[in-house]
Amino acid sequence: MRVHVVSDVHGNSRDLAAAGEGADALVCLGDLVLFIDYADHTRGIFPDLFGAENTTRYVGLRTARRFDEARELSARLWADVDKAGAVEAAVRRQYAELFAAFPTPTYATYGNVDIPGLWPEYTREGTTVLDGRTADIGGLRFGFVGGGLPSPMRTPFEVDEETYAAKVAALGEVDVLCSHIPPLVPELCYDTVARRFERGSEALLEAVHAVRPRYALFGHVHQPLVRRTRIGRTECVNVGHFNATGRPWVLEW
Repeated sequence: MRVHVVSDVHGNSRDLAAAGEGADALVCLGDLVLFIDYADHTRGIFPDLFGAENTTRYVGLRTARRFDEARELSARLWADVDKAGAVEAAVRRQYAELFAAFPTPTYATYGNVDIPGLWPEYTREGTTVLDGRTADIGGLRFGFVGGGLPSPMRTPFEVDEETYAAKVAALGEVDVLCSHIPPLVPELCYDTVARRFERGSEALLEAVHAVRPRYALFGHVHQPLVRRTRIGRTECVNVGHFNATGRPWVLEW
């Protein structure tokens, strides 16, 4: 069996269309939406509405962790715009392209910037969406946990610690633990370019110790200090920032 795994697609529908080539299945660990491209300030919902110059100012404030000032700038820009309507319309356009690019079969879960309520409208036959549930792929049990934990970024799909832990617990015994965010291991959570720790999950780390899956796969941290590490028998792997690389991570057995 050969499974290709992607995460943090962020609008890269072109490469997503080819991501399943040569694989028996594609696994997607979320963050389909591109709101802002931190490497290219001309791409995404925010620059489409407010231009690259405002995007550069906004990114600079957030990168400097001046979140209150970033929110003030954002509030001024959105003051004369129907924010909910504009964002939903843009997300819908992205989802239409991205879900059409998924090969069959695809197993997907949500990222912290995704909007789960819209997914049923775009999910086609051959794509299975899982969150707190498992799927058998080639004789291995894959468990999926979507979304993120509360952060200063206030992204669309963040859930509290208890809700997230309940989703992890619902999986039970799995061979491959799939999530958007990493287990709470500092070197897996630190982004070397953003120069900050992203949210990792203590519940995921506890599951790695208790369940001892073969693999724990995740994304979320675009430029991690460490891309993979071993905890006991479990290989913990950041599958990569697909928006930037366009390449899936390959799992074979």
